[in-house]
Amino acid sequence: MKTTSYQYAKEQYRKIGVDTDAALERLNRIPISIHCWQGDDVGGFETPDSELSGGGIQVTGSHPGKAQTIEQLRADIEEVLSIVPGPHRISLHASYGEFGSEFVDRDEIEVKHFQGWMDWAKANNVHLDFNGTFFSHLKANDGYTLASKDEEIRQFWIEHAKRTRKIAAWIGEQQGSPCILNTWIPDGAKNHTADKMGYRAILKESLDEIFKIEYPREHMRDALETKLFGIGSEAFVVGSHEFYMNYTARNDKMLCLDMGHFHTEEDVSDKLSSILLFDDEILLHVSRPMHWDSDHVVLFDGKTRRVAQELVRSGKLESCHIGLDFFDASINRVGAWVTGTRSMRKALLFALLEPTDQLIEYEETGNGYAAMALSEHLSVLPFGEVWAEFLRRNNVPLEEELIQRVGTYEQVILKERL
Repeated sequence: MKTTSYQYAKEQYRKIGVDTDAALERLNRIPISIHCWQGDDVGGFETPDSELSGGGIQVTGSHPGKAQTIEQLRADIEEVLSIVPGPHRISLHASYGEFGSEFVDRDEIEVKHFQGWMDWAKANNVHLDFNGTFFSHLKANDGYTLASKDEEIRQFWIEHAKRTRKIAAWIGEQQGSPCILNTWIPDGAKNHTADKMGYRAILKESLDEIFKIEYPREHMRDALETKLFGIGSEAFVVGSHEFYMNYTARNDKMLCLDMGHFHTEEDVSDKLSSILLFDDEILLHVSRPMHWDSDHVVLFDGKTRRVAQELVRSGKLESCHIGLDFFDASINRVGAWVTGTRSMRKALLFALLEPTDQLIEYEETGNGYAAMALSEHLSVLPFGEVWAEFLRRNNVPLEEELIQRVGTYEQVILKERL
């Protein structure tokens, strides 16, 4: 019988004690939450001309084909889902509700504004996650929301947060899977601040008020996202790493780590075991920062692979909720989605094909050279053939088919939006 390329790869990995079929089966049980905001540059649909503004984040580029309606955005996401392998979820921001011709402010959003998304998700066999939208709003222009010293502004955002939790709980109940609700606020200052303690005390008070109502864990989970600095908050971020690490630990909430929210020299993978040793779960926002929190498209690079390796090596892969958070308007947006999502999935497979127990044994016996040599051996094994087998089993395009597939969608669909 003729040996297929996958059978050859399977035998090569078997020689180092790795079962490729078991790795593929496990990989096919790990969901990745795909962010909706790549398709329209984080604009949302609160008004016909909604666009990203403020909040320390920025989208660059003006490639044609941006989704201008919810229908277009859903069509683009459906195209992405037909190209990326494995199980996926879709992460929504609160500004992506179906508000019709009526202006609905952030403190007025309701479950009914997301019924269409729920119906769409069920029809497409995906689950939803949710995010509060604390930027691109007049009441966020001075740089403070939940930590604002203006009581009217603070209460406005508290109400928004309360409503996002209610909506997330409803989503989770409807879909039979916990909706992961992430809260990130842009609060901070460009220049040195005298009253850091005061702002952080206000944020703590706001969060305590928001979390007074407890929702069933089987319906929703709360995550709080840390950050080091941002545009307009270079000198001071209220919701710093230390603030949220302490708050989540004391209040049984989930920590969200974004790969772009640290110094670029830091290795986020090194932080995972320190957190997961004490916390039951974590939300990870996978991004690719270049010099700052630039939210470049995720690639199959060293940092992405190391994050995946740490999750597998630590035995905590299933304890991590993996979400994507990048946006690039300088290239085909659907292509950006596809590349970033497939790259994260690739990194997970690469990690699952590692003989972790053997590496640990070499380390424990002081054989550092053997550990190094085995790691280098992995770099020349036929990983691509195993990845191709995963693509075939999921009935999605192979790598060599991507350019034509994405290009055809651009020519037939996206260019019509001009």
